[in-house]
Amino acid sequence: MRNALTRRAGFAGLAVASIVVLAGCGTGGSTAAGPTALTELGDPEGAVSILAWPGYVEDGTNDPAYDWVSDFETETGCMVTAKTYGTSDEAVSLLKTGDYDVAAVSGDASLRMMVAGDVQPINTDLIPSYAGIYDFLKMQSHNSLGGVPYGVPHGYGANLLQYNTEVVSPAPTSWGAVFDANSPYAGKVTAYDSPIYIADAALYLMATQPDLGITNPYALDETQFAAAVDLLKVQRGIVGEYWSDYLAQAQSFTTGDSVIGTSWQVILGMLQGENQPIDAVLPTEGATGWSDTWMISSTAAHPTCAYKWLEHMANPETNAMATGYFGEAPSSDAACTFREDCAAYHAGDAEYASKIWYWTTPTAECLDGRTDVQCVDYPAWTQAWQEIKG
Repeated sequence: MRNALTRRAGFAGLAVASIVVLAGCGTGGSTAAGPTALTELGDPEGAVSILAWPGYVEDGTNDPAYDWVSDFETETGCMVTAKTYGTSDEAVSLLKTGDYDVAAVSGDASLRMMVAGDVQPINTDLIPSYAGIYDFLKMQSHNSLGGVPYGVPHGYGANLLQYNTEVVSPAPTSWGAVFDANSPYAGKVTAYDSPIYIADAALYLMATQPDLGITNPYALDETQFAAAVDLLKVQRGIVGEYWSDYLAQAQSFTTGDSVIGTSWQVILGMLQGENQPIDAVLPTEGATGWSDTWMISSTAAHPTCAYKWLEHMANPETNAMATGYFGEAPSSDAACTFREDCAAYHAGDAEYASKIWYWTTPTAECLDGRTDVQCVDYPAWTQAWQEIKG
């Protein structure tokens, strides 16, 4: 979990380029229409090169209790080499080198990779454990394109509203508690330090200002975007800390410097484990969050070993160990037989998951399907975030 939270902090430094649709950009394993899925597995090639967030490819080096690489190598003969990255932008650049077979990525990177043809569709029939993965994680905008699956869901989580139970009363039920300019907790409100946080404001406006017509917090036209930015500029007056370092976030709640703001289930668990008077809620408006995906490069040199790695990570026992180490909900009910904390992470709760808007890269082509307007793309989000913080 330590590595996992450091990884999430990397989101704050993103400077994501606009998505450009590239015609004919896929090479090996591609057609004029783009990359194609493997139809059958061959003999394992003896190696697989993996690109992933820290904490996703553990071989016992960091903690002897967490090793899901060694068994894979023994069972398949595919020897693993792995490289970690710090931001999604870095992952996109690294995958384009052609040096990697597999990548574990978040929604802001996966969409770009699919559109650019850098990853290939997957044949789910070649991944037996795929059938057991929660249906609500499959065929989402961050792991499929044109009705075709491009990856295997790994783990997921929501951005929660956390608060000090001894200070904040009554207990909050809405994100309005962190957007109220007259908040009694002014100066002790905390917010996530990333341009993607603009989506949190948009999500709140989607519920409270329906006249704006927001239906997707990552698909904002100029008017909708301006409203979200204005709300965040007002919020700036009550924010005591923008956080990207999970240790600083936890410490801030421990000392009382922060009493309410955005957090994660794993941070809540850590603070409650220390008997801190802290709780959290998924507000009535829902929340933003993440769902990570294992994907195969369109130029993978070791496709059979790549598929075997995807199956390994979808296997319930492996998935339980990996998502537990990382601090997120697993991808299947079967994985919960190997974890004792699934209830805390709301694993398998489809109603709960339906309230999460998973991180996705905003693009000029509106993600909500509108074609009569252009939406504001992520570079503009990055610029606006700098203006919001001042």
